Amino acid sequence: MGTYNYWLNYTICLLSQKQNSKSIMTLLLQSYQKSIAILAITILLVINYTIVLAGLDNNFFGIIFSILLFLYAGRKTTLKLSYPLLGVIFLLEFISYRLHTKSLHFYALLLLICFIYYSFTRRFSFIAFICLFLFSSIFDQLFNYLTVEIKQTLCYGVYHTLKNFLPITKIEGVNFYINDAKISIDTACMGLSMFKTGLLSGAFLLTLEERKQQKYFSILQILVFCSVLVILNIVSNYFRIITLVLFNCTEENILHHTIGIVCFVFYQIAPILFLIRFFIPKKDEISSIKIQQKFTTILFATGILFITSFEIKKQQNYSLLENLNPSYNVKNGVWINNEVFKITTPETLTYIKTPIHKPLICWTGNGYKIIESKEISIKNEKIWLTKMEKDNVLYFSYWWYEYDHKKYTSLTKVLLLKLFNNKTLRLINETSIKELE
Repeated sequence: MGTYNYWLNYTICLLSQKQNSKSIMTLLLQSYQKSIAILAITILLVINYTIVLAGLDNNFFGIIFSILLFLYAGRKTTLKLSYPLLGVIFLLEFISYRLHTKSLHFYALLLLICFIYYSFTRRFSFIAFICLFLFSSIFDQLFNYLTVEIKQTLCYGVYHTLKNFLPITKIEGVNFYINDAKISIDTACMGLSMFKTGLLSGAFLLTLEERKQQKYFSILQILVFCSVLVILNIVSNYFRIITLVLFNCTEENILHHTIGIVCFVFYQIAPILFLIRFFIPKKDEISSIKIQQKFTTILFATGILFITSFEIKKQQNYSLLENLNPSYNVKNGVWINNEVFKITTPETLTYIKTPIHKPLICWTGNGYKIIESKEISIKNEKIWLTKMEKDNVLYFSYWWYEYDHKKYTSLTKVLLLKLFNNKTLRLINETSIKELE
């Protein structure tokens, strides 16, 4: 009996020690959760330093401002945003893992910072969250892909406005013909920087108004205000193009930039300063909220980013020439880099590239003026035709996305196909001075 009691007490003692050890470990983990989270973010930023530097390259001020705004203007909310944020991060990382999309991975890193801050403080800024998207490379890519189409639409609107007042004989894409003289509106007239500056100004005004009133805007109010800003930006660009045509000032000079700034101030900044008076914040700040932090969600989100970070560093084999149509003589070609293969013939210049290299952006960057871009059908297959000009020479550029021996004009569609089926995806661009019949 004495031996039994001894072993019983010994067992109880061991269990108590284990329980105490677990309790101590739990307490230590709870005490250092913030430190662990900050350390994890720091390591992720170091691992992805090249992606971070590339992401900050063009939008440094906007991204830093958005993060600081998120920390400064964040308000306590009862909305349960942990799982929606976690879902967005998982989706971005899934796409990044499959397609090695660095821009999405960078945005996921930014969202992780917001997610961790919200998890510990229950503070969230919807204004800063929208700004963070606008200054991300995702929005840049989206805007660049739509720039030509938006610009052409605005130019046609200007044409219908001015044709009854000016002797405009015709319009071709972004070229206006007035008294046999050609006036061309370049890509810069879309004013991406001014578009972002306008939205940034709006975010600053909303935050200032919240601080002034000691109340907060609802999500609906913020979305309505952002929609108004977008409309004002379109109006600003519309009148900017009208003014440039009237003054025949499409070259990069002081007058060109002055017209842009004046239109921006007059048609965007002045109206939002007037309209902000009608947007009155009504929500009171929540004085206290019970924080039930689940550290496992932070660990899960951080783990996903670590896995993707190592995967995205691997050298990707694009297999651009795999199962390529034999009509392309690859012996006459040369690799520009691992994402671009060029074939030169006396009549045609052909590029075979990864789909991220949209020809409209590449040609514009090389000094070509995009005149018109439209979808056409050749042999019952839809492709893109881009008319462009350089040194008074007109070029015809035909391009499409090729996946599984089929032609596509939608990047979204081919990326979805690539996301779930690992087959070769490429962009083919053929350019010559002759138009196909």
